[in-house]
Amino acid sequence: MHPQHSRAVGLPEATKTLLLSHGTAEEKRQEIREYFIQTWELYESLFDCLSDERAYYNKAISLRHPLIFYFGHTATFFINKLMAAGQLPQRIDSQIESMLAIGVDEMSWDDLDDQNYNWPSVANLREYRHRVREEVLGIIDTMPLTLPVDWNSPAWVILMGIEHERIHLETSSVLIRQLPVEWVTPQPHWPACQEARADRKTVPENEMVAVKGDIVTLGKQDDTYGWDNEYGTSEHNIQAFSASKMLVSNAEFYTFMLAGGYRDTQWWDDEGAGWRDFTQAEMPTFWVGSPREPEQLKLRLMTEEIPMPWDWPAEVNQLEAAAFCRWKAAQTGESVQLPTEAEWMILREQVQGDQPDWDRAPGNINLEYWASSCPVDHFAQGDFYDVIGNVWQWSSTPIGGYNGFRVHPLYDDFSTPTFDGKHSMIKGGSWISTGNEALKSARYAFRRHFFQHAGFRYVVSSHQDVQTVNPYETDGLVAQYLDFQYGPRHFDVPNYATQLVDIAVKHVSGRSRALDIGCATGRASFELARHFDTVVGMDYSARFIDVALALARGEACRYVIPEEGELVDYCQAALSEAEISAEQTERVTFVQGDACNLKPQAELYDLVLAANLLDRLREPASFLKDIAPMIRSGGLLMLSSPYTWMEEYTPKQNWLGGFRENGEAVTTHQALRRLLASEFEEVQGPQDVPFVIRETARKFQHTVAELTIWRKR
Repeated sequence: MHPQHSRAVGLPEATKTLLLSHGTAEEKRQEIREYFIQTWELYESLFDCLSDERAYYNKAISLRHPLIFYFGHTATFFINKLMAAGQLPQRIDSQIESMLAIGVDEMSWDDLDDQNYNWPSVANLREYRHRVREEVLGIIDTMPLTLPVDWNSPAWVILMGIEHERIHLETSSVLIRQLPVEWVTPQPHWPACQEARADRKTVPENEMVAVKGDIVTLGKQDDTYGWDNEYGTSEHNIQAFSASKMLVSNAEFYTFMLAGGYRDTQWWDDEGAGWRDFTQAEMPTFWVGSPREPEQLKLRLMTEEIPMPWDWPAEVNQLEAAAFCRWKAAQTGESVQLPTEAEWMILREQVQGDQPDWDRAPGNINLEYWASSCPVDHFAQGDFYDVIGNVWQWSSTPIGGYNGFRVHPLYDDFSTPTFDGKHSMIKGGSWISTGNEALKSARYAFRRHFFQHAGFRYVVSSHQDVQTVNPYETDGLVAQYLDFQYGPRHFDVPNYATQLVDIAVKHVSGRSRALDIGCATGRASFELARHFDTVVGMDYSARFIDVALALARGEACRYVIPEEGELVDYCQAALSEAEISAEQTERVTFVQGDACNLKPQAELYDLVLAANLLDRLREPASFLKDIAPMIRSGGLLMLSSPYTWMEEYTPKQNWLGGFRENGEAVTTHQALRRLLASEFEEVQGPQDVPFVIRETARKFQHTVAELTIWRKR
């Protein structure tokens, strides 16, 4: 229907995802530099659409931070990851880098983030972003670089920051779309599509296209940056099925609404009905007006409202899409459902090449045509339309790791928090999907009630992906700590956390507030809750915090411990087995935080416990300096550590002890006495506290930590 696909005037020049192994190292350095600048400027240009300061500081939806957070967050991400990788000697602004480090994970439609923040000004963040830009460009120009770029390359951290910003380019555009329209203004460099059918009756009817079955092997094979969940392999034997030729249009979705689809409970599963009843939804979220007056309906775009384009894709969440499919199945008598990831991948074979290969994108993707959706019959791709582009397509597949999945150590909470059976995958990309998002291998997932620039196509298929909730924890370190903190006693050595807490209660005077910093999976935090009114458990690792929160909710956490070779022991940890009650867990709050970049606390602590933490910090002296003001006069600081100083964790110049100075041995205890003398007095001499960590059935770490206790003057 549309042999010529013209590019809208005003859009920036299209960008291409970088290849990791082509060219020379210096050519690649220049490519990375240009890609960084293109991404940075594109992201900042998105915020040109905000014309009222309230657009920065008021939440578009209650479950997300306001846009001022996201304006600065992508810059702080670069600094925080470069610091974690040891590629940056010092921070630019520790307060901003702490406040804007961690976003809100929307876990349920009624999870409200009511925290109050003293956000920076827009001007301050613009100046901060400029400083970060110059810092990152300096690193790009001087970092060691060999090809191919891989996980361990300094350039990988830069690419991680670039692709992270491109994700937020898209998610921030959704938040802008959810702001009051009076607070935003259309911009010539973000042009909307002008093609649309205003009459529902003129929208072409969808039809089913037969698709041959195939054996599909999923897993990233291309030569580009990827997130950890893309790697590994997963094989699927897919039987023949049929798929809708086009995405479901606004007109087609309206037939579901006319049939009472939102009111009829039989089309909604329990999760969908709960969301529908809570939100009182009666039409897609971006529709404006009343479904009872269809000729007056409008569609909210990013910066404007337009008369309903009936031939554009219906943008809904996964719960709405699944309800439509159940209704459609009843109408047709066929097994209508959302496609699985593997079925979508078969459809993807209809599209030649991948984003780095395209002269022009074969669909409304990569910001190559418009800053909005377009008609569902505009871009033909093989036997279908919009296999890629226009809007993301909901699948029925909950995201999980492929066989061989490994967490990237610098971003351990990118994927694994979504491996819970509650996050469904979206495929194909939207008009604003660029970078990694526009690749064939891209894997992104959201909670099923989440709104994105996302719609759906349906299939007639008998295939079902199994939804696995609470799988066995196979992350080796997390499993090891679960066993260490909640597993059986070995060699008659008592549980490390209970030993430390028993010692603490003998010396502490006040029992109001305690902080367990470096809490891992939370055992000491729960033990402290036997004695303190309020306990905060903090750890740098989001995976540890996720596990601690699951335990606090009363869930049993399963994990595997190697026994011998490929043989493993299947284990389970639950608070009930440690006789920790719900009353105790209610006293504990778990937060992700960096011990070397702590936020000031409004209330002081009676006890701070730092177990096995000091010798794993980049800047242990800074931690000791920052933690002191957080402890009340008379309160305790307990430090327990085996002092295994390693340059892998702590630059040698930052070691507290374990070296010679002017020919004399310096121990960590000596350094602690010197560093803490002005604000603390030592309660007693150092005390040995043993602990055992099981590695396999026949291999254990038997360690003796040194415990020192310090009372705040």
